[in-house]
Amino acid sequence: MNHSTMQMLMREAREEAEQSWQEGGIPIGAVLAQEDGTIVARGHNQRVQMGDPTSHGETQCIRNAGRRRDWRELTLVTTLSPCPMCAGTAVLLGFRRVLIGERHSFQGAEAWLLEAGIGVNCLDDPLCEQLMQRLQQQKPELWAEDIGL
Repeated sequence: MNHSTMQMLMREAREEAEQSWQEGGIPIGAVLAQEDGTIVARGHNQRVQMGDPTSHGETQCIRNAGRRRDWRELTLVTTLSPCPMCAGTAVLLGFRRVLIGERHSFQGAEAWLLEAGIGVNCLDDPLCEQLMQRLQQQKPELWAEDIGL
């Protein structure tokens, strides 16, 4: 997957994150894509909207993908380093790669992905960082609830 494709996919994941924010939720988004950049599913964090602590951006995206047999050929693109639950789902399904927008706000379970042989790329995207900074500044109680502070 080339750099321009990764940038395009991250832009789509950021759009999902913005949708969650507009709905009153946590601004984390994800897309699931084939190697050529074709998006097969999208999702955003719906933890607040659904009252469900497992409705992370990545898990919603994976749910939206439905039943598949090609998980190992797909890349999970997420705006924030994946938590242990989301990383565990990626390990269980055996994704080819996880593309991360940023890991400065929250360092997830990336080591687990690497140990499982999943490629991990981080774009250090300043726009993804801004999503989390906005959450921390405007809704610190929601940040603390989601991150578990």
